[in-house]
Amino acid sequence: MKQAEEKLGTCGQTTTLDARYDLPKFVGSLNNVTIAVGREALLTCVVENLSNYKVAWLQVDTQTILTIHGSVITKNHRIKVTQTDQRTWQLHIRDVRETDRGYYMCQLNTDPMKSQQGYLEVVVPPNILDDYHTSTDMVEREGHNVSMRCEATGSPPPVIIWRREDGKNIKLGNGLEESSFEGSLLTIHRVDRLSMGAYLCIASNGVPPSVSKRLKLIVHFPPMITIPNQLVGAVQGQNLTLECISEAFPKSINYWTRNGEIVTAGPRHEPTVYDKDYTITMRLHIRNVQKIDFNSYKCVSKNNLGETDGLIQVEEILQPSTPMTTSRPSHSTHRKGKKGTRKESRNDNEVHPENDNTSEKYRGDLKRTDADLTARGGAHSKAAFSSGTPRTSQFLNGIALSLISSVSLVVLRCSI
Repeated sequence: MKQAEEKLGTCGQTTTLDARYDLPKFVGSLNNVTIAVGREALLTCVVENLSNYKVAWLQVDTQTILTIHGSVITKNHRIKVTQTDQRTWQLHIRDVRETDRGYYMCQLNTDPMKSQQGYLEVVVPPNILDDYHTSTDMVEREGHNVSMRCEATGSPPPVIIWRREDGKNIKLGNGLEESSFEGSLLTIHRVDRLSMGAYLCIASNGVPPSVSKRLKLIVHFPPMITIPNQLVGAVQGQNLTLECISEAFPKSINYWTRNGEIVTAGPRHEPTVYDKDYTITMRLHIRNVQKIDFNSYKCVSKNNLGETDGLIQVEEILQPSTPMTTSRPSHSTHRKGKKGTRKESRNDNEVHPENDNTSEKYRGDLKRTDADLTARGGAHSKAAFSSGTPRTSQFLNGIALSLISSVSLVVLRCSI
């Protein structure tokens, strides 16, 4: 050391010192390290010319000496030190915890002391809090406001995104809809039945894995009934189906009545129900329609919030009486015109609407039947017949065509 401390010569003169007296120095800097919680962190310190000097590792924030040279000083069993050729020194921290976050120092016991620092960042994947900070399944009455909360921890702090599980837009109220919503608190104004379903609270912070929580929003509302056809026509002997669509939650009790009495399943009557979410399709199948079936039917739907019903009128379509078919001889006449004589043939079996009383009679019957049904069934009667009884509609069209254009009157029968 004495030789190393001697003054250098005059200006321009160089003095060569023995390499063993050179002070150690760091090569490069101590890099910052980012590691996920639970993994192993590795900090590396590279030193040249260490000679007889020693390397120590310290945790700066707590002023704790972790290792000196190859020995572990701390009682923390997760700490280990390794070295390669007295040059590369590495501090190992197994099963990293959030408390390990902070500055670490690689120190040389020179005089003056030499050291360098690096920062250990411990990142933590998101975790949704399953306590009072986060909502559970929600039940709310239609028309009220509802708020759902989702809180999560993590480092860095996670971002909360809300989505609907079925992929539909989130109805925020006041006409606003979004495919997703960012924030820990999701508020829906004037919630309706279309908002009912499962919602996902997704927490992410760039540290895998992202996590999610499923919350179900249940909306309660009284029954509402929709009737596709309020007036249905049928011919005796055919089969018939009546239909009502009910929306309600909690789920409703549904049944059919006729003359105030509940219609139960039997040989000719079969009530069926198709259930999907809060929508129920009620159908009443009537086989081999009889005179007693031409009546008013009610579909009834009720739950603990209310009750409603819908009315369907079933009308009879009468079959026409069978007309007589007669044959008349054909006549040929010759007429002489300015351009010569031309022959005309006439078949007396043709029906001419302008002078055939039978044709007028049937047309009158058709008009009266249609007017009568319209008067009894209201404005929906024609549409109901069109959609509810296709064979009857074909039957009526066949009568009209045959009376006007056929060669002979055809006896029409309704196939059952």
